[in-house]
Amino acid sequence: MSVEINGTVSDGWEPLVEKFASNFDRFNELGASVCVTYEGETVVDVWAGDRDAEGNPWLEDTIAVVNSCTKGAVALACHLLADRGLLDLDAPVAEVWPEFAHGAKATVTTRMMLNHTTGVAAFRDELPEGSAFDWDYMCDRVAAEEPWWPPGTRNGYHLMSFGWVAGELVRRASGLSLGTFFREELAEPAGADFWIGLPATEHHRVSPLKPFRPGEKEEFSAFTRAFIADADGLQARAWRNRGGAKGDSPEVWSAELGGGGGITNARGLARIYQSCALGDFVGPQQVERMKRVSVATERDAMLLLPTRFSEGFMLRMDNRKSFGGDTDSVNIREGAFGHVGAGGSIGFADPNIGLSMGYVMNQMGKSVLLDARGEGLVDAAYLCADQQL
Repeated sequence: MSVEINGTVSDGWEPLVEKFASNFDRFNELGASVCVTYEGETVVDVWAGDRDAEGNPWLEDTIAVVNSCTKGAVALACHLLADRGLLDLDAPVAEVWPEFAHGAKATVTTRMMLNHTTGVAAFRDELPEGSAFDWDYMCDRVAAEEPWWPPGTRNGYHLMSFGWVAGELVRRASGLSLGTFFREELAEPAGADFWIGLPATEHHRVSPLKPFRPGEKEEFSAFTRAFIADADGLQARAWRNRGGAKGDSPEVWSAELGGGGGITNARGLARIYQSCALGDFVGPQQVERMKRVSVATERDAMLLLPTRFSEGFMLRMDNRKSFGGDTDSVNIREGAFGHVGAGGSIGFADPNIGLSMGYVMNQMGKSVLLDARGEGLVDAAYLCADQQL
Protein backbone atom coordinates (compact mmCIF):
# COMPACT_ATOMS: atom_id res chain seq x y z
CA MET A 1 0.00 0.00 0.00
CA SER A 2 1.32 3.42 -0.96
CA VAL A 3 -1.11 5.26 1.34
CA GLU A 4 -1.40 5.04 5.11
CA ILE A 5 -4.79 3.68 6.17
CA ASN A 6 -6.08 4.88 9.53
CA GLY A 7 -8.92 3.43 11.57
CA THR A 8 -10.21 -0.02 12.44
CA VAL A 9 -11.24 -3.18 10.61
CA SER A 10 -12.73 -6.41 11.95
CA ASP A 11 -11.54 -9.87 10.97
CA GLY A 12 -12.94 -10.92 7.62
CA TRP A 13 -13.39 -7.40 6.31
CA GLU A 14 -9.78 -6.77 5.26
CA PRO A 15 -10.56 -7.18 1.51
CA LEU A 16 -12.71 -4.06 1.66
CA VAL A 17 -9.87 -2.06 3.16
CA GLU A 18 -7.50 -3.43 0.52
CA LYS A 19 -9.91 -2.24 -2.17
CA PHE A 20 -10.10 1.15 -0.46
CA ALA A 21 -6.30 1.42 -0.49
CA SER A 22 -6.11 0.40 -4.14
CA ASN A 23 -8.34 3.35 -5.11
CA PHE A 24 -5.48 5.68 -4.21
CA ASP A 25 -3.12 3.84 -6.55
CA ARG A 26 -5.47 3.01 -9.41
CA PHE A 27 -7.91 5.92 -9.46
CA ASN A 28 -5.99 8.86 -7.97
CA GLU A 29 -8.11 9.07 -4.84
CA LEU A 30 -7.09 12.20 -2.90
CA GLY A 31 -8.75 11.81 0.50
CA ALA A 32 -11.60 9.55 1.54
CA SER A 33 -13.31 7.48 4.21
CA VAL A 34 -15.33 4.27 4.17
CA CYS A 35 -17.42 2.77 6.96
CA VAL A 36 -19.54 -0.39 7.22
CA THR A 37 -21.81 -1.65 9.98
CA TYR A 38 -22.95 -5.26 9.98
CA GLU A 39 -25.58 -6.68 12.33
CA GLY A 40 -25.26 -3.59 14.49
CA GLU A 41 -21.46 -3.61 14.81
CA THR A 42 -19.01 -1.28 13.08
CA VAL A 43 -16.76 -3.64 11.13
CA VAL A 44 -14.91 -1.11 8.96
CA ASP A 45 -14.15 2.51 9.83
CA VAL A 46 -11.13 3.79 7.92
CA TRP A 47 -9.87 6.97 6.31
CA ALA A 48 -6.79 7.98 4.36
CA GLY A 49 -5.18 10.53 2.08
CA ASP A 50 -5.21 14.31 2.00
CA ARG A 51 -8.05 16.58 3.02
CA ASP A 52 -6.92 19.32 0.62
CA ALA A 53 -4.48 20.14 -2.14
CA GLU A 54 -1.97 21.36 0.46
CA GLY A 55 -1.24 17.86 1.73
CA ASN A 56 -3.01 18.19 5.08
CA PRO A 57 -4.18 14.71 6.12
CA TRP A 58 -7.77 13.49 6.11
CA LEU A 59 -8.52 13.03 9.82
CA GLU A 60 -10.96 10.93 11.80
CA ASP A 61 -13.41 13.84 12.04
CA THR A 62 -12.91 15.25 8.52
CA ILE A 63 -16.20 15.85 6.72
CA ALA A 64 -17.13 16.82 3.17
CA VAL A 65 -20.13 17.80 1.06
CA VAL A 66 -21.86 14.59 -0.06
CA ASN A 67 -24.04 16.16 -2.75
CA SER A 68 -27.13 14.06 -3.45
CA CYS A 69 -26.49 11.63 -0.62
CA THR A 70 -28.36 14.43 1.15
CA LYS A 71 -31.53 13.39 -0.67
CA GLY A 72 -31.42 10.08 1.18
CA ALA A 73 -31.29 11.98 4.47
CA VAL A 74 -34.33 14.03 3.46
CA ALA A 75 -36.16 10.84 2.49
CA LEU A 76 -35.34 9.29 5.87
CA ALA A 77 -36.91 12.32 7.55
CA CYS A 78 -40.07 11.97 5.45
CA HIS A 79 -40.42 8.27 6.21
CA LEU A 80 -39.88 8.87 9.92
CA LEU A 81 -42.67 11.47 9.88
CA ALA A 82 -44.89 9.03 7.96
CA ASP A 83 -44.21 6.30 10.50
CA ARG A 84 -45.24 8.68 13.28
CA GLY A 85 -48.50 9.48 11.48
CA LEU A 86 -47.50 13.08 10.78
CA LEU A 87 -47.14 12.73 7.00
CA ASP A 88 -49.42 10.65 4.75
CA LEU A 89 -47.41 9.55 1.72
CA ASP A 90 -50.56 8.44 -0.10
CA ALA A 91 -52.51 11.67 0.39
CA PRO A 92 -52.79 14.54 -2.11
CA VAL A 93 -49.98 16.98 -1.47
CA ALA A 94 -52.68 19.68 -1.35
CA GLU A 95 -53.44 18.52 2.19
CA VAL A 96 -49.99 19.54 3.45
CA TRP A 97 -48.88 22.09 0.83
CA PRO A 98 -51.91 23.57 -0.96
CA GLU A 99 -49.87 26.27 -2.68
CA PHE A 100 -48.00 23.60 -4.64
CA ALA A 101 -51.09 21.76 -5.90
CA HIS A 102 -52.49 23.98 -8.64
CA GLY A 103 -53.01 23.64 -12.37
CA ALA A 104 -51.29 20.56 -13.76
CA LYS A 105 -49.99 19.78 -10.26
CA ALA A 106 -53.43 19.55 -8.67
CA THR A 107 -53.36 15.75 -8.62
CA VAL A 108 -49.81 15.37 -7.25
CA THR A 109 -49.56 13.07 -4.23
CA THR A 110 -47.05 13.25 -1.42
CA ARG A 111 -45.49 10.02 -2.71
CA MET A 112 -44.81 11.71 -6.05
CA MET A 113 -42.90 14.46 -4.23
CA LEU A 114 -40.40 11.77 -3.25
CA ASN A 115 -40.13 9.64 -6.40
CA HIS A 116 -39.17 12.33 -8.91
CA THR A 117 -42.43 12.30 -10.88
CA THR A 118 -43.87 15.77 -10.09
CA GLY A 119 -42.18 17.29 -13.15
CA VAL A 120 -40.76 20.20 -11.14
CA ALA A 121 -37.23 19.10 -11.92
CA ALA A 122 -35.72 22.50 -12.77
CA PHE A 123 -36.52 26.22 -12.89
CA ARG A 124 -37.12 27.77 -16.30
CA ASP A 125 -36.76 31.42 -15.29
CA GLU A 126 -33.45 32.56 -13.88
CA LEU A 127 -33.11 32.37 -10.11
CA PRO A 128 -31.59 35.46 -8.50
CA GLU A 129 -28.05 34.95 -7.23
CA GLY A 130 -28.19 33.85 -3.62
CA SER A 131 -31.86 32.91 -3.70
CA ALA A 132 -31.04 29.27 -2.91
CA PHE A 133 -30.25 30.39 0.62
CA ASP A 134 -33.76 31.84 1.13
CA TRP A 135 -35.95 28.84 2.02
CA ASP A 136 -39.32 30.58 1.75
CA TYR A 137 -38.46 32.15 -1.58
CA MET A 138 -37.35 28.84 -3.06
CA CYS A 139 -40.45 27.03 -1.85
CA ASP A 140 -42.61 29.76 -3.40
CA ARG A 141 -40.73 29.29 -6.69
CA VAL A 142 -41.16 25.51 -6.53
CA ALA A 143 -44.87 25.90 -5.87
CA ALA A 144 -45.28 28.33 -8.76
CA GLU A 145 -43.21 26.35 -11.28
CA GLU A 146 -45.06 24.62 -14.10
CA PRO A 147 -44.01 20.99 -14.52
CA TRP A 148 -41.79 19.90 -17.39
CA TRP A 149 -44.12 16.95 -18.05
CA PRO A 150 -47.60 15.98 -16.83
CA PRO A 151 -47.04 14.86 -13.22
CA GLY A 152 -47.07 11.11 -12.75
CA THR A 153 -46.55 10.29 -16.43
CA ARG A 154 -42.79 9.86 -16.22
CA ASN A 155 -39.90 10.34 -13.82
CA GLY A 156 -36.95 12.65 -14.10
CA TYR A 157 -34.37 13.13 -11.37
CA HIS A 158 -35.01 16.37 -9.46
CA LEU A 159 -31.37 17.41 -9.28
CA MET A 160 -31.56 20.32 -6.81
CA SER A 161 -35.28 21.08 -6.62
CA PHE A 162 -35.82 17.86 -4.62
CA GLY A 163 -34.41 19.66 -1.60
CA TRP A 164 -37.38 22.02 -1.54
CA VAL A 165 -39.99 19.72 -3.11
CA ALA A 166 -39.42 17.08 -0.41
CA GLY A 167 -37.77 19.24 2.24
CA GLU A 168 -40.81 21.49 2.58
CA LEU A 169 -42.86 18.41 3.43
CA VAL A 170 -40.58 17.90 6.44
CA ARG A 171 -40.99 21.49 7.55
CA ARG A 172 -44.78 21.50 7.20
CA ALA A 173 -45.27 18.12 8.86
CA SER A 174 -42.85 18.69 11.75
CA GLY A 175 -42.97 22.43 12.29
CA LEU A 176 -39.16 22.50 12.25
CA SER A 177 -36.73 23.46 9.53
CA LEU A 178 -35.34 20.57 7.49
CA GLY A 179 -31.89 20.86 9.04
CA THR A 180 -33.20 21.12 12.59
CA PHE A 181 -35.53 18.13 12.27
CA PHE A 182 -32.82 16.03 10.66
CA ARG A 183 -30.29 16.91 13.36
CA GLU A 184 -32.59 16.41 16.34
CA GLU A 185 -34.55 13.37 15.18
CA LEU A 186 -32.08 11.46 13.02
CA ALA A 187 -28.44 12.53 13.21
CA GLU A 188 -28.12 13.02 16.97
CA PRO A 189 -30.00 9.81 17.94
CA ALA A 190 -27.81 7.87 15.50
CA GLY A 191 -24.61 9.49 16.76
CA ALA A 192 -23.99 10.67 13.20
CA ASP A 193 -21.74 13.61 12.39
CA PHE A 194 -24.07 14.59 9.53
CA TRP A 195 -25.37 18.09 8.91
CA ILE A 196 -27.88 19.79 6.62
CA GLY A 197 -26.76 23.27 7.54
CA LEU A 198 -23.30 23.15 9.10
CA PRO A 199 -22.57 25.57 11.98
CA ALA A 200 -19.73 27.98 11.27
CA THR A 201 -17.87 26.58 14.28
CA GLU A 202 -17.49 23.29 12.36
CA HIS A 203 -16.32 24.74 9.03
CA HIS A 204 -12.68 24.09 9.85
CA ARG A 205 -13.27 20.33 9.50
CA VAL A 206 -14.58 20.45 5.94
CA SER A 207 -12.51 18.97 3.14
CA PRO A 208 -13.28 20.98 -0.02
CA LEU A 209 -14.30 18.96 -3.06
CA LYS A 210 -11.86 18.84 -5.95
CA PRO A 211 -13.74 19.09 -9.26
CA PHE A 212 -13.37 16.45 -11.93
CA ARG A 213 -11.16 17.57 -14.80
CA PRO A 214 -11.90 15.76 -18.07
CA GLY A 215 -9.12 14.53 -20.30
CA GLU A 216 -8.78 15.52 -23.95
CA LYS A 217 -10.65 12.43 -25.21
CA GLU A 218 -13.11 12.16 -22.35
CA GLU A 219 -16.42 10.46 -23.17
CA PHE A 220 -19.26 12.30 -21.48
CA SER A 221 -22.58 10.92 -20.28
CA ALA A 222 -25.81 11.63 -22.12
CA PHE A 223 -26.77 13.98 -19.28
CA THR A 224 -23.57 16.01 -19.71
CA ARG A 225 -23.89 16.08 -23.48
CA ALA A 226 -27.47 17.31 -23.13
CA PHE A 227 -26.71 20.25 -20.88
CA ILE A 228 -23.79 21.29 -23.08
CA ALA A 229 -25.92 21.10 -26.23
CA ASP A 230 -29.02 23.00 -25.08
CA ALA A 231 -28.66 25.95 -22.70
CA ASP A 232 -32.43 26.12 -22.18
CA GLY A 233 -33.06 22.40 -21.86
CA LEU A 234 -34.03 20.53 -18.72
CA GLN A 235 -30.48 19.35 -17.93
CA ALA A 236 -28.88 22.77 -18.37
CA ARG A 237 -31.54 24.57 -16.34
CA ALA A 238 -31.21 22.03 -13.53
CA TRP A 239 -27.40 22.13 -13.49
CA ARG A 240 -26.77 25.84 -13.97
CA ASN A 241 -29.86 27.61 -12.62
CA ARG A 242 -29.45 26.94 -8.90
CA GLY A 243 -29.68 30.39 -7.32
CA GLY A 244 -26.09 30.30 -6.12
CA ALA A 245 -26.21 26.77 -4.67
CA LYS A 246 -23.10 25.75 -6.55
CA GLY A 247 -19.51 25.34 -5.57
CA ASP A 248 -18.02 24.46 -2.24
CA SER A 249 -18.21 27.63 -0.17
CA PRO A 250 -18.88 28.34 3.51
CA GLU A 251 -22.23 29.84 2.46
CA VAL A 252 -23.19 26.53 0.85
CA TRP A 253 -21.97 24.58 3.88
CA SER A 254 -24.18 26.61 6.24
CA ALA A 255 -27.31 26.48 4.10
CA GLU A 256 -30.06 23.88 4.43
CA LEU A 257 -29.80 22.51 0.89
CA GLY A 258 -31.70 19.23 0.91
CA GLY A 259 -30.97 18.58 -2.75
CA GLY A 260 -27.24 18.31 -2.29
CA GLY A 261 -25.68 20.35 0.51
CA GLY A 262 -25.37 17.79 3.30
CA ILE A 263 -21.97 17.40 4.95
CA THR A 264 -20.67 14.28 6.65
CA ASN A 265 -18.14 11.45 6.34
CA ALA A 266 -18.50 7.72 5.74
CA ARG A 267 -19.16 7.05 9.43
CA GLY A 268 -22.01 9.55 9.44
CA LEU A 269 -23.63 7.95 6.40
CA ALA A 270 -23.24 4.42 7.75
CA ARG A 271 -24.74 5.42 11.10
CA ILE A 272 -27.87 7.11 9.76
CA TYR A 273 -28.60 3.97 7.73
CA GLN A 274 -27.65 1.49 10.48
CA SER A 275 -31.05 1.47 12.16
CA CYS A 276 -32.66 0.97 8.74
CA ALA A 277 -30.42 -2.05 8.17
CA LEU A 278 -31.49 -3.50 11.52
CA GLY A 279 -35.18 -2.77 11.06
CA ASP A 280 -35.21 -0.45 14.09
CA PHE A 281 -35.80 2.86 12.32
CA VAL A 282 -39.46 2.59 11.36
CA GLY A 283 -42.11 -0.12 11.31
CA PRO A 284 -42.02 -3.06 8.85
CA GLN A 285 -44.62 -1.57 6.51
CA GLN A 286 -42.65 1.64 6.20
CA VAL A 287 -39.42 -0.30 5.57
CA GLU A 288 -41.17 -2.12 2.72
CA ARG A 289 -42.02 1.23 1.15
CA MET A 290 -38.40 2.30 1.41
CA LYS A 291 -37.31 -0.92 -0.37
CA ARG A 292 -40.09 -1.19 -2.94
CA VAL A 293 -39.82 0.15 -6.49
CA SER A 294 -42.05 3.21 -6.80
CA VAL A 295 -40.93 4.22 -10.28
CA ALA A 296 -38.57 2.78 -12.87
CA THR A 297 -37.71 3.74 -16.43
CA GLU A 298 -35.38 2.85 -19.26
CA ARG A 299 -34.66 6.56 -19.78
CA ASP A 300 -34.91 8.98 -16.92
CA ALA A 301 -36.04 12.37 -18.22
CA MET A 302 -33.15 14.11 -16.48
CA LEU A 303 -30.30 11.59 -16.31
CA LEU A 304 -31.13 9.98 -19.69
CA LEU A 305 -30.30 6.47 -18.49
CA PRO A 306 -32.20 3.64 -16.74
CA THR A 307 -33.15 4.51 -13.14
CA ARG A 308 -35.12 2.90 -10.30
CA PHE A 309 -36.39 4.71 -7.20
CA SER A 310 -38.46 3.91 -4.17
CA GLU A 311 -40.04 6.86 -2.34
CA GLY A 312 -36.98 9.08 -2.00
CA PHE A 313 -34.24 6.47 -2.35
CA MET A 314 -32.18 5.06 -5.16
CA LEU A 315 -32.47 1.31 -5.62
CA ARG A 316 -30.25 -1.07 -7.55
CA MET A 317 -29.33 0.40 -10.95
CA ASP A 318 -26.63 -1.72 -12.51
CA ASN A 319 -25.89 -0.38 -15.97
CA ARG A 320 -22.29 -1.60 -16.04
CA LYS A 321 -22.99 -4.03 -18.90
CA SER A 322 -24.91 -1.51 -20.95
CA PHE A 323 -24.04 -1.66 -24.64
CA GLY A 324 -23.65 1.65 -26.41
CA GLY A 325 -24.98 3.66 -23.49
CA ASP A 326 -24.04 5.11 -20.14
CA THR A 327 -22.70 2.64 -17.60
CA ASP A 328 -23.29 4.84 -14.52
CA SER A 329 -24.61 2.54 -11.81
CA VAL A 330 -25.69 2.02 -8.21
CA ASN A 331 -24.58 -1.57 -7.62
CA ILE A 332 -26.35 -2.25 -4.34
CA ARG A 333 -28.44 -5.44 -4.18
CA GLU A 334 -32.17 -5.91 -4.50
CA GLY A 335 -33.86 -4.93 -1.25
CA ALA A 336 -31.20 -2.34 -0.40
CA PHE A 337 -31.88 1.39 -0.58
CA GLY A 338 -29.89 4.60 -0.19
CA HIS A 339 -28.50 7.39 -2.32
CA VAL A 340 -25.38 8.36 -4.21
CA GLY A 341 -23.88 11.82 -4.51
CA ALA A 342 -22.55 13.32 -7.72
CA GLY A 343 -18.84 12.66 -7.92
CA GLY A 344 -18.91 9.27 -6.24
CA SER A 345 -20.15 9.20 -2.62
CA ILE A 346 -22.80 6.76 -1.36
CA GLY A 347 -24.75 5.78 1.73
CA PHE A 348 -27.18 2.86 1.91
CA ALA A 349 -28.82 0.18 4.01
CA ASP A 350 -29.43 -3.46 3.14
CA PRO A 351 -31.99 -4.81 5.64
CA ASN A 352 -31.78 -8.26 4.05
CA ILE A 353 -28.36 -8.81 5.61
CA GLY A 354 -28.20 -6.12 8.31
CA LEU A 355 -25.57 -4.02 6.51
CA SER A 356 -25.13 -0.27 6.18
CA MET A 357 -22.33 1.53 4.39
CA GLY A 358 -20.96 4.98 3.69
CA TYR A 359 -18.22 6.19 1.36
CA VAL A 360 -17.16 9.84 1.14
CA MET A 361 -14.32 11.35 -0.86
CA ASN A 362 -13.07 14.79 -1.90
CA GLN A 363 -11.85 14.01 -5.43
CA MET A 364 -14.96 14.07 -7.58
CA GLY A 365 -15.39 11.61 -10.41
CA LYS A 366 -17.21 12.44 -13.62
CA SER A 367 -20.28 10.32 -12.91
CA VAL A 368 -23.61 11.52 -11.54
CA LEU A 369 -23.87 8.04 -10.01
CA LEU A 370 -21.04 5.82 -8.77
CA ASP A 371 -17.72 5.40 -10.53
CA ALA A 372 -15.23 2.54 -10.30
CA ARG A 373 -14.05 3.59 -6.83
CA GLY A 374 -17.43 3.34 -5.13
CA GLU A 375 -18.57 0.38 -7.21
CA GLY A 376 -15.52 -1.59 -6.13
CA LEU A 377 -16.10 -0.76 -2.47
CA VAL A 378 -19.75 -1.79 -2.59
CA ASP A 379 -18.87 -5.06 -4.31
CA ALA A 380 -16.14 -5.74 -1.74
CA ALA A 381 -18.49 -5.02 1.16
CA TYR A 382 -21.00 -7.54 -0.14
CA LEU A 383 -18.32 -10.16 -0.72
CA CYS A 384 -17.08 -9.74 2.85
CA ALA A 385 -20.64 -9.91 4.20
CA ASP A 386 -21.26 -13.11 2.23
CA GLN A 387 -18.28 -14.69 3.95
CA GLN A 388 -19.85 -13.99 7.34
CA LEU A 389 -22.90 -16.15 6.60
